[in-house]
Amino acid sequence: MKNKGESISQSQYAEIIGNLLHLMSFSIPDFAYAVSRLSRYTQCPSQDHWDALARLMRYLRGIMDYAIKYSGFPAVLEGYSDANWISDSDETKSTSGYVFTLGGGVVTWRSTRQTIIARSTMELEFVALEMAGSEAEWLKNFLANIRAPDVTG
Repeated sequence: MKNKGESISQSQYAEIIGNLLHLMSFSIPDFAYAVSRLSRYTQCPSQDHWDALARLMRYLRGIMDYAIKYSGFPAVLEGYSDANWISDSDETKSTSGYVFTLGGGVVTWRSTRQTIIARSTMELEFVALEMAGSEAEWLKNFLANIRAPDVTG
């Protein structure tokens, strides 16, 4: 929820969120939603936001030895998308996300607020599918251009 009081260490919070956004973009897809949500409160974080950030950091410490492994078999591009309905009164737009895997490992992902205000769950799921479809088309063309004939299906 939005902070209605004084901000607590805004500059430190913003610095940590920036580092997490960078980490999320290049290496760890599974906490994209949490970082996306926490980044919305960078201008005025409360103690609750700091507590959530501390939980996220503990989670990261627990998965430091994990890695994404690419088996190469089957070399099929798979994609998944989802969206959520507005979860609380502070929100006016839903959140969409997708993840694509190739050879058993994640190759691209995204979690973002939708640009429209959906009137139904079906509408917001279609918006999420359109976002994922655009990424799938780009990935298909990219894979075709690097001459990987067994993954362009």
